[in-house]
This record gives sequence, C-alpha cells and structure tokens, in this order.
Amino acid sequence: MKKFLIGVLVAGVMTSGVSYAASKAQENTGCGLGALLIGDKGNDSMLGQLAMTLLNATSGSQTFGISSGTSECKTPSKIAQNERLNEFVVANMDNLSKDIAMGNGESLDTLAELMGISVDNRAEVYGKLQMNFSSIFTSSSVQASEVVDNIVTIIQ
Repeated sequence: MKKFLIGVLVAGVMTSGVSYAASKAQENTGCGLGALLIGDKGNDSMLGQLAMTLLNATSGSQTFGISSGTSECKTPSKIAQNERLNEFVVANMDNLSKDIAMGNGESLDTLAELMGISVDNRAEVYGKLQMNFSSIFTSSSVQASEVVDNIVTIIQ
C-alpha cells in the first residue's frame, strides 16, 4: 500500500511539472496521460507522438479527461451550447417559427444569443432565416433537431 501511495505521489509531482507544457503537444496527439507525462518533449519526434497517443488512448485518461476537463483536456463548450440550443428550440418551436416568419422577435433574439451571433450581424441573419422559412420548417411535423440543423445550414 505504501508503494502505491508513493507511486501516486511521484506521478503527481511529475505531471504537475510538465502539465503547463502539454498544450502544444495536444496539437497532434490529444489530451490525456501521454500529454501530461511526455508533454512538448515528445512532440518533436514521430516516436514521441506515437507514445503520447498510445498512452492517451490505452490509459483511459483521455476519455475521462474530455468529460471531466482534467488531464489537460478542455470540456468542449460547443456541446453545452448545442444542448442549450436544442432545449430552447424544443421548448419554443411555435414562437420561434412565428418570429422567423416575421423576421424578428424575442425567441429569435434568444436563438441568436445561444448561437453566438453578434448584435451587428443579427438583422442580416434574421433576413436569411425569414427568406428560408420553408427550408427550416420543412413540414408541420418537423423535429426540433432538424430545425436546428436547417438553421445552422442556412446561417453558414
């Protein structure tokens, strides 16, 4: 038991020293145990990158790190934003369809806020959505996820 605790302590000290440098290593290999332990030192060689990738994938730390924001992994903000956007569209489908048809309104403003559309670009985006209403709401039984996909397609 003592050896295990000492090993955990040593690993913690080792990773704390290289964790600041792991961000550049993640460009090719991702985050996780390999990025923490090897860091930028291994980023210069193919062998180093392969070792990082192997450690990241086989240790299970990459999956855990992505979902928890640890091991030099950042929780993807787009997932949270998309989830909020989907929830909003599900709860406000009728009001959103009316506002898109009119080209303005409170639910359209909220949609733009959730999508990160700047205030300066909103009038242009609202016009695009209004012109493409039938492409967004393709039928009376359209699903909210389809509406979101259609809106994103039109805006891009």
